[in-house]
Amino acid sequence: MNTKEQIKKEAQTTFKNHLKYLSSGRIKDWIELFTEDGVLEFPYAPKDFPKFVKGKKDLYEYMKNFPEHFKVDFENLHFHSTEEPTLVIAEFSSNGHAISTGNPYIQKYISVVTTDTKGKIIRYVDFWNPMVAMEAINAPLGDFAQK
Repeated sequence: MNTKEQIKKEAQTTFKNHLKYLSSGRIKDWIELFTEDGVLEFPYAPKDFPKFVKGKKDLYEYMKNFPEHFKVDFENLHFHSTEEPTLVIAEFSSNGHAISTGNPYIQKYISVVTTDTKGKIIRYVDFWNPMVAMEAINAPLGDFAQK
């Protein structure tokens, strides 16, 4: 049986892999970080942008074109302490650009992630500023989500 410290370490490793896979365009590997019915939520989603995406198939459809739209490096990762080892609260930033426009994509994030005891993501709540992405791609985010 895993100890709380082992479970916490596994959850944080999953989060680090999430950043590594997205920044390197490894979307198929990124999908495998989720449980079969894992959820990605966007509390600040603008009009015509999904509020949540559920299940590996839909997660893949949603994220498969990310590498074609953005080139980013994730930086300044900071984990906040929690009592629950399966809960990850992370702050980090991105430094990159939109591929179609060359416009900068400099974003600050707060993520609240719940994993199972093996580190698979059950629920990922993504607190980010959609206006930054819209300015970077010079288009409504709905265009990004549908392509």
